Amino acid sequence: MGSSRLSARTLLGLIGELDPDRPVYRVIAERIRLLILDGRIPVGTRLPSERELAAQSARSRTTVVAAYQSLREAGFLVSRQGSGSIASLPEATGSGRAGRMIDFARAVPPPVEGLKDLFASVPFAAALDGPGFDLQGRLALRSALAARYSARGLPTTPEQIMVTMGGQHAIALLAHTLISRGDLALIEAPTYPHACDALRRAGARLVTTPVTSAGWDVDHLLDLLKTTRPAVAYLAPDFHNPTGSSMPAEERRAIAEAAHGVGTTLIIDETTADLDIDRGWDDGPFARHALRRSPTSGAGVVTLGSLSKSIWGGLRLGWIRASTSVIRQLIQARPAGDLGTPQMEQLLAEQILAVLPRLLDQRRELLLAHRTALSRLLAENLSQWTVPLPTGGLSLWAQLDRPLSSALTSLCEAHGLSLVAGPKFSIDGAFERFIRLPFTSPIADLDEGVRTLAATWAQLTGSGAVGHTEPRGLEVV
Repeated sequence: MGSSRLSARTLLGLIGELDPDRPVYRVIAERIRLLILDGRIPVGTRLPSERELAAQSARSRTTVVAAYQSLREAGFLVSRQGSGSIASLPEATGSGRAGRMIDFARAVPPPVEGLKDLFASVPFAAALDGPGFDLQGRLALRSALAARYSARGLPTTPEQIMVTMGGQHAIALLAHTLISRGDLALIEAPTYPHACDALRRAGARLVTTPVTSAGWDVDHLLDLLKTTRPAVAYLAPDFHNPTGSSMPAEERRAIAEAAHGVGTTLIIDETTADLDIDRGWDDGPFARHALRRSPTSGAGVVTLGSLSKSIWGGLRLGWIRASTSVIRQLIQARPAGDLGTPQMEQLLAEQILAVLPRLLDQRRELLLAHRTALSRLLAENLSQWTVPLPTGGLSLWAQLDRPLSSALTSLCEAHGLSLVAGPKFSIDGAFERFIRLPFTSPIADLDEGVRTLAATWAQLTGSGAVGHTEPRGLEVV
């Protein structure tokens, strides 16, 4: 079957206005690269001839020849006798190890040291004494979680805890329970993508408030609460995903007060709160700031926690801390989706909580070493990017010097490196100048991944060997 053909007029419409301050051939090549990467020029499409494109664009043929040659060298065009220039993608190179993908997409640390020994000590047979699951969670585990909240300044009883199958499950359950179709939900921008998905599936209309590596625009957030009066607001105040920011105590107090004043339920995601590397302070659970209004429960604030990020991603266990009335609502709503968290994971979690401070110290040492390694590698290989150093969490939020995050992600995939583009963390396609880079992989993979990232960025932007120097003897218009 023959390939489809793109006319010169159509291609120029896709390319758009050309930057007069840069070599024209390079701009044309870069635009066509991006069009192929994002699928607007499908692979296999025949592009107009160099002569035809030059005539239609009123540019010299040598300019178009240079652009097409740059694309051929990079693997984005293939010339076939009698068929012209065909859109293509560079051959996947893997990572040099038989096509193995390096994972920079998932912020998932390895199991914390000592977890295997804990597995061996868990009395799993105790799960056989009952059905193996229940809607609210084992009393022993809920008691341990409640005691930890109380010790950190938030008085909590076991009745205020529900055990879930991870933090993502907790968000989905809360969205289903607390939101009616058409309700407004306030979220951060950027934010955790699965939280957006859960809120939208529940029928919420989303409004956003900005977060950067420097923190929150609290005046904007407070104004948004007062003017829109959302049903819920989803916030991640400790080592925010993806920026790594942490919210100061005075801002937490102001937000808790404002939310109470307009009747907004705060869903506070503290699943990353235990991932402190070197922040130097701990404000305790966010819900402490609601105690002045409701001293027995901190009503109006629902808190999410998890062991998946701090201990092991394969341990899909989280929890919700809320007022007893909200917990009762969740118990009533939960059977529509599942019948409870398996007992065996809960038995393991009980053992983990008994030695959690030691395990978190071990996790902190690993994260410090990996954050340092990734930051150094980026400074050495991609110094044109701006990469703030977070004081905790699992990733860096890198600012690119060009808005090409989606294109970079697509091209890296062809070279054996999986990434998540910045727009994935938005609801409107923003953050093309940003990309999240987890530092959870082995250091050898961080090293290889950054080298692949740098080479791909050079290929994409024309700042490396491909198209970097002016073609000798060509007229550049």
